[in-house]
Amino acid sequence: MFARLREDIACIRERDPAARSSWEVLTCYPGLHALVLHRWAHSCWQVGLKWLGRFISQVARFLTGIEIHPGASIGRRVFIDHGMGVVVGETAEIGDDCTIYQGVTLGGTSLSRSAKRHPTLGKGVIVGANSQVLGGFTVGDGARIGSSAVVVKPVPAGATAVGNPARIIQAEAESRREAAAARMGFSAYGVTQGDDPVSQAMRSLIDNAAGHEHQIALLWAAIEKLAAQNRQLPLEPCVPQDAATRETFDAEALRQKVN
Repeated sequence: MFARLREDIACIRERDPAARSSWEVLTCYPGLHALVLHRWAHSCWQVGLKWLGRFISQVARFLTGIEIHPGASIGRRVFIDHGMGVVVGETAEIGDDCTIYQGVTLGGTSLSRSAKRHPTLGKGVIVGANSQVLGGFTVGDGARIGSSAVVVKPVPAGATAVGNPARIIQAEAESRREAAAARMGFSAYGVTQGDDPVSQAMRSLIDNAAGHEHQIALLWAAIEKLAAQNRQLPLEPCVPQDAATRETFDAEALRQKVN
């Protein structure tokens, strides 16, 4: 228990530059208090003390403003920053090293008691402030959910979800676009993620230029390969095909050798 508490305090001090000491984290961080009380409530829930688990979770909600159902599963080194208004549903699962900001809801869209109604967050997921993640799907490891996003479908690992309804942005594609923009001589931060027509046109131009650059590189590599092959071929004299011309050619070659 105390080892988990020290681990939680260390992860908060690592991720929050406002944390000045372990004592400050222990006494003044409601996210930490909510997680400690949730572990007690979750233990009661697992052994069948359902009412006691719910009562502890209600006490935690009253003290911290963070509502975590005792049936929810939460991993290690989870950081709930600020935390006011956070709601975590009964069948939600939060992986290790996740960060959750204020106003986040990990909610459900089904009324079935037996179904997996709430989302599963993989390892290292960051959920921005006031985001709503609704449904029994999975958010992949290392994914990012932007502030005020409404996510209703799975998010691949390493991707970013933004907007309402959320759009999935592949991190790999965005990194390639930023690198191409840097090579073209302007800041990639000028390319926004919104639906502005100008930004969409700029993103298309960057992708088109990057594609042309790739094709030129392939053509240049093919030309260099052909040039290297030609340099390795032996030079052979051009011999005429018809007999009369070939005899004249052979006589001329013999004369050159004698001279």
